[in-house]
Amino acid sequence: MADTELSAQIKTALGAVEIPGGGDLAGYGGLSEIIVTPGAIAFAIAVVPGMEAAFGPARDAAQKVAQDLGGSRKVMVSITAEKANSPKFGHGAAVPQGKTRVKGVQRIIAVGSGKGGVGKSTTAVNIALALAAEGLRAGILDADLYGPSVPKLLGIEGKPAIRDDGIFTPHEAHGLKVMSIGSMLVPGQAVVWRGPMATSGLRQLLRETDWGGLDVLVIDLPPGTGDIHIALFQQTIVDGVVIVSTPQDLALIDAQKAIDMLRRMAVPVLGLVENMSYFIAPDTGNRYDIFGTGGAERAAVSLGIPFLGAIPLVMSIRENSDAGSPPVATAPQGAEAAAYRAVARRLVASVP
Repeated sequence: MADTELSAQIKTALGAVEIPGGGDLAGYGGLSEIIVTPGAIAFAIAVVPGMEAAFGPARDAAQKVAQDLGGSRKVMVSITAEKANSPKFGHGAAVPQGKTRVKGVQRIIAVGSGKGGVGKSTTAVNIALALAAEGLRAGILDADLYGPSVPKLLGIEGKPAIRDDGIFTPHEAHGLKVMSIGSMLVPGQAVVWRGPMATSGLRQLLRETDWGGLDVLVIDLPPGTGDIHIALFQQTIVDGVVIVSTPQDLALIDAQKAIDMLRRMAVPVLGLVENMSYFIAPDTGNRYDIFGTGGAERAAVSLGIPFLGAIPLVMSIRENSDAGSPPVATAPQGAEAAAYRAVARRLVASVP
């Protein structure tokens, strides 16, 4: 059945779900677009603050309607409000109040950037692998819901398994436990979600996954400083964030904005990684500072944060990443892996 056809069927079936004050959910103005992928069904019910509990039965009924029609797909239905007191996860559990730890995860390190195109996801994946190489039980969560790239970087295919209680079983790749919405999308499919829907999706990927006892979970954040960042930092204890930048001034200006957001939200900044730092010509061995030199290290000093290391601009990193074979996993003795391992060791020293 085509995704659009199933979406229409669910919308029609929601006509039998009554909502507070009269009427049905299908005709309710607060019902979001119904997103259907090969592995999941997701939609949100926006309500006036204070009405979350009243809409609880409607949410539960909508969950059952979507599950009956969706078969083995994971169903994620959330109640959202600007000042929601008790929003729900997809399987009905209340969102923990305040900042809490994630079940099965000892420490969380997020990797972010002020802008896209600086190699943040490649860096996050290789840092996670480098932490695993240091002997830690590690995993990675792809929180870049609008541009998920972790499945490609790790060569993951197919959707994750879902237990009978609605909890995800994460993929495993190169010794990492991996979760990404990208595994549930058809190739080329866009995630067209407003902020509340995206933050609800992130909560479910993070909190409804059986991480199985990790020492550290690396979270690959979206670029910038948006709703997903705010929701994560307000609800989850994050032990620190690594900021990735390239050496040029434009990227560093945006990196500083990301650091400013973290400080405003009292999230520890673990340090700055300079990606695409320099290029070594394979034929001559000459070094070329294509984007300038030392910019991130000087910025780290001026911002009062650690400089975690420089990652070279190397053709093999790009080629192997495109092939789902990150260098730390497939060439652990190489110079590229050594650069990521050096960053990981500094992180291990700074996050007990």
